[in-house]
Amino acid sequence: MNLRESNSAPGPRVWAVGALCHAVADALDARFNPVTVRGEISGFSRASSGHCYFALKDESGQLRCAMFRRAAGLLDFSPRDGDQVEVRGRLAVYEPRGDLQLVVESLRRAGQGALFEQFMQRKARLEAEGLFDPARKRALPAMPRAVGVVTSLGAAALHDVVTALRRRVPHIPVVLAPAAVQGANAPAELVRALQSLYDLAPAVDVILLVRGGGSIEDLWAFNDEALARTIVQSPVPLVSGVGHETDFTIADFCADLRAPTPTAAAELLSAPRDMWLGALDLLDERLGDALGGRLDALGQRVDQAAGRLGRPSNLVTRQQLRLAHHVQRLRYAVLSRRERLSQAPRSIAADFPLKLGRALVQRREHLERVALRMRLLDPALVLQRGYAWLTDTDGHAIVSATQLAAGDAVKARLADGEVDLTVTPGDATGTRPTLPQ
Repeated sequence: MNLRESNSAPGPRVWAVGALCHAVADALDARFNPVTVRGEISGFSRASSGHCYFALKDESGQLRCAMFRRAAGLLDFSPRDGDQVEVRGRLAVYEPRGDLQLVVESLRRAGQGALFEQFMQRKARLEAEGLFDPARKRALPAMPRAVGVVTSLGAAALHDVVTALRRRVPHIPVVLAPAAVQGANAPAELVRALQSLYDLAPAVDVILLVRGGGSIEDLWAFNDEALARTIVQSPVPLVSGVGHETDFTIADFCADLRAPTPTAAAELLSAPRDMWLGALDLLDERLGDALGGRLDALGQRVDQAAGRLGRPSNLVTRQQLRLAHHVQRLRYAVLSRRERLSQAPRSIAADFPLKLGRALVQRREHLERVALRMRLLDPALVLQRGYAWLTDTDGHAIVSATQLAAGDAVKARLADGEVDLTVTPGDATGTRPTLPQ
């Protein structure tokens, strides 16, 4: 290599700031998300928009966090500085400042003491035995014949499951096996209820094990080892819908599928009956998520700007106008899309009678042509031209003179009736039938 070639070697890549921030965000999302972090809350604040901002720290690090209004509205306690918590969310880069932040989707208090330690030890032991092996998990039936439900008669979860199934698949029967879902007797009752449904398999071809949310103590029956082994022995797919989305029990890991809530468990078994409504619901959900994400991002920028300025009335007003403009555009897009989709079934309904009429006319013409061919093949038309059909006394057709002898009785069928004949001796060419005297 000469000196000129050496000097012309390419140098390191030069990044634009925004492009580098975007690339780092993509790398974080692919490598870590979703992520669960435990730490201590520091600098907690709630903005007027409903978004919450705080830092999560421990003895060796600190991480900035943002919880948007939708997630903050699901909290069942008021977070304060110094609280030990577990958060679940997604790592991201706030690109306008290049800051690493954790977008929190759920938050709960950490440290459940001895019960939590016992849960972790039992979970590790059963996992080592293979009870959680994904290879043994089965897919849910696309069209179940009957659904078995195990829960308490007085549980709100039962009402939620039955309501969801009646709304989506009212034709599928539900078989209830009641059992206590909390207390010392709950594990044994849950085992007996499951066994009673196992005896009905395969008539009951999917089972829901459901209960509403609660503390780790309230849900402890679903961490029972005997119940876990009974779940694994299920002859049909079993869905666990215990607690809220952030609650996990050993029953969830043993089940063929875990649902975040009892209602979600019922919905997993019941595909929508109407394809068009299903498509519209999916589109509405996607557009809603996109709208919510856009509003969250814009709201966060407004909150950041409000933190930098003392009285940013003009800036806030402009941002509010922009937000209103985006909301109006997105709502118009949703309504327009829904209108186009709603017109599609009417177009299909308008074309159907015309196509059906054309098909009926074509089938009728085909049948008429077939009937004409059948009439042309009718032997009666041949007889009308002066021919006769000869049979012996047993009704067998006579097609050759060699079949006859003098004195044989013969029937001749003509176009307008039958004639009885008798064969008499004829010339050298054969016999000749004559009419009886």
